[in-house]
Amino acid sequence: MKRIKKWAMLGLLLAGVLTSQARSLDDVKKDGKINIATEGQFAPFNFFQGSKLSGFEIELAELVAKKMGVTIEWKALGFDALLAGLRQDRWDLVIASHGITEERAKAVTFAEPHYCSGGAIVSLDPAIHRVADLTGKTVSVQTGTTYLDNVKKLSGVKEVKNFPQDTDARGALLTKRVDAWVTDKFVAAIAISSNPNAGMKLGDFVFVERIAAAVAKGNGSLVQGYNKALAEVMADGSYATLSKKYFNEDVRCR
Repeated sequence: MKRIKKWAMLGLLLAGVLTSQARSLDDVKKDGKINIATEGQFAPFNFFQGSKLSGFEIELAELVAKKMGVTIEWKALGFDALLAGLRQDRWDLVIASHGITEERAKAVTFAEPHYCSGGAIVSLDPAIHRVADLTGKTVSVQTGTTYLDNVKKLSGVKEVKNFPQDTDARGALLTKRVDAWVTDKFVAAIAISSNPNAGMKLGDFVFVERIAAAVAKGNGSLVQGYNKALAEVMADGSYATLSKKYFNEDVRCR
């Protein structure tokens, strides 16, 4: 009998887990706090300055949250785990330079894009700057990214090496373990300007994409609340000011 009771209790616990739902906009506003996850390893979009999270996406999320009337509780962890944790309702929203793709959209609900960019080629060899130049070459990318997905589609590439962090993929190029590194255009530009003696050169786009925050699949009220606040930030001039601070240009999608 005790064993039966134990299995019954376990079933109830599992049922509770399976029926748990993401917090709605009303839930978040009632709490006064929104839980947002990011990576913290993708400068200039999200990175640590000492123990403090910083970057374009961090500051943008703070502006959006203020419009929503809530504060942010930040969580930072590996890029590969961000959307998985969102699907498990471990946080309310993810903002970490996720490109909008059909595959990802099956699992999460994307907000309106907060910038447009793309995967660009970076190399030490000036002869490697176009997509055609990657034929027969080894390319480094970050695991779980659209950079990995799109480079793998290039039939002429000799080998694609993926790394847990984008900085590791960059390191593979600098140590000449690969011929090219594909990353976000703005990330590449910052890396090149920060390491002028490294010899890195920015080449063409491999692809272009729209970048957006994400919430749990079907959490319509929260994504609508976020989108409304994001639109207000874009309309009142604060987005343009922030974008100019980090990129010296307005990076919103046109």
